[in-house]
Amino acid sequence: MGKHIRTGKVVSTTNQEESFSTMEQENDLDGVSDEEREARRQAVRENAKRVLRESGLAEMLLAINKNLLKGRGKFEEYDSMLLLKWGTFTTRRHLWIEVSGNTIRFRLNQHLKCSAPAPLCDGEYHTFTGSMWANHDFLAEQLRKYYEKPVAESSDD
Repeated sequence: MGKHIRTGKVVSTTNQEESFSTMEQENDLDGVSDEEREARRQAVRENAKRVLRESGLAEMLLAINKNLLKGRGKFEEYDSMLLLKWGTFTTRRHLWIEVSGNTIRFRLNQHLKCSAPAPLCDGEYHTFTGSMWANHDFLAEQLRKYYEKPVAESSDD
C-alpha cells in the first residue's frame, strides 16, 4: 500500500482490484506473464484517471472534500475504483465510484430500479456512459444527490 500527498491530504492507494469487471479480467490473465499482467493493470489505472479527469469528476470530488467536508474526507484509490469516506466510526459514509472502460458507476444502497432514462440504473449502481458524463452539469447534479444521501458503512467496516 502506498501513500500519496495531494492538496494536503493523504491518499491511500492499493494494488487490489475490487470491481467485478476487474476480477473477471484478472481471471482471463491466468496464462499471462507478470509483466503483461502489470502492463494491463497499469492500463486500467491510466484509463480510470483519464475518465475521472475528462469527466470533471476528480475535480468535483476534491471540491466536495474541500468545501463541504472541510478536508475531513479520505480518498482510497484502487485500480479502477475510488472511495471517498468521511465521518466517525458511528457515522461513517462513503461514495463508491468505479470506472469500467468509458463508463462511471456509482454504487448506491440497493433500491428499486429508477424510471429515469439517465443515469442507467440496475437497482444498485447508477451508470454514466461517456455521453452522459460529458454533460458536466448533469454529472455534478447527480453527484450532489449521491453526496446528500451517501452509503452508510456498517460498524464492521
